[in-house]
Amino acid sequence: MLNQYSDILSVPDVAEALSIGKNRVYELLENNTIKGFRIGRVWKIPKAAVQEYIIEQSNLHS
Repeated sequence: MLNQYSDILSVPDVAEALSIGKNRVYELLENNTIKGFRIGRVWKIPKAAVQEYIIEQSNLHS
Protein backbone atom coordinates (compact mmCIF):
# COMPACT_ATOMS: atom_id res chain seq x y z
CA MET A 1 0.00 0.00 0.00
CA LEU A 2 1.41 3.38 -1.04
CA ASN A 3 4.64 1.76 -2.21
CA GLN A 4 5.32 4.45 -4.81
CA TYR A 5 5.52 7.18 -2.13
CA SER A 6 8.41 8.03 0.17
CA ASP A 7 8.12 7.65 3.95
CA ILE A 8 7.13 11.31 4.35
CA LEU A 9 4.34 12.65 2.13
CA SER A 10 3.25 16.13 1.18
CA VAL A 11 -0.35 17.34 1.06
CA PRO A 12 -0.53 16.84 -2.74
CA ASP A 13 0.83 13.29 -2.30
CA VAL A 14 -1.85 12.44 0.27
CA ALA A 15 -4.55 14.00 -1.89
CA GLU A 16 -3.45 11.88 -4.85
CA ALA A 17 -3.13 8.68 -2.79
CA LEU A 18 -6.60 9.07 -1.27
CA SER A 19 -8.21 10.57 -4.39
CA ILE A 20 -9.43 13.61 -2.46
CA GLY A 21 -8.82 17.33 -2.74
CA LYS A 22 -5.98 19.16 -1.03
CA ASN A 23 -8.45 21.18 1.05
CA ARG A 24 -9.89 17.95 2.46
CA VAL A 25 -6.36 16.81 3.38
CA TYR A 26 -5.80 20.10 5.22
CA GLU A 27 -9.09 19.54 7.11
CA LEU A 28 -8.02 16.03 8.12
CA LEU A 29 -4.70 17.37 9.36
CA GLU A 30 -6.20 20.33 11.21
CA ASN A 31 -8.65 18.18 13.17
CA ASN A 32 -5.95 15.57 13.80
CA THR A 33 -7.72 12.81 11.88
CA ILE A 34 -4.48 12.18 10.02
CA LYS A 35 -1.32 12.75 12.05
CA GLY A 36 1.17 15.13 10.53
CA PHE A 37 3.56 17.91 11.44
CA ARG A 38 4.55 21.24 10.05
CA ILE A 39 7.94 22.51 9.05
CA GLY A 40 7.30 26.21 8.73
CA ARG A 41 4.12 26.44 6.67
CA VAL A 42 4.55 23.06 4.96
CA TRP A 43 2.76 19.95 6.23
CA LYS A 44 4.66 16.66 6.30
CA ILE A 45 2.66 13.46 6.74
CA PRO A 46 4.24 10.11 7.62
CA LYS A 47 3.20 7.34 5.24
CA ALA A 48 2.31 5.22 8.30
CA ALA A 49 -0.24 7.86 9.39
CA VAL A 50 -1.97 7.67 6.01
CA GLN A 51 -2.00 3.88 6.16
CA GLU A 52 -3.52 4.02 9.68
CA TYR A 53 -6.20 6.40 8.42
CA ILE A 54 -7.07 4.06 5.55
CA ILE A 55 -7.35 1.08 7.91
CA GLU A 56 -9.47 3.03 10.41
CA GLN A 57 -11.82 4.23 7.68
CA SER A 58 -12.19 0.78 6.15
CA ASN A 59 -13.02 -0.67 9.60
CA LEU A 60 -15.66 2.02 10.18
CA HIS A 61 -17.33 1.37 6.84
CA SER A 62 -17.24 -2.42 6.74
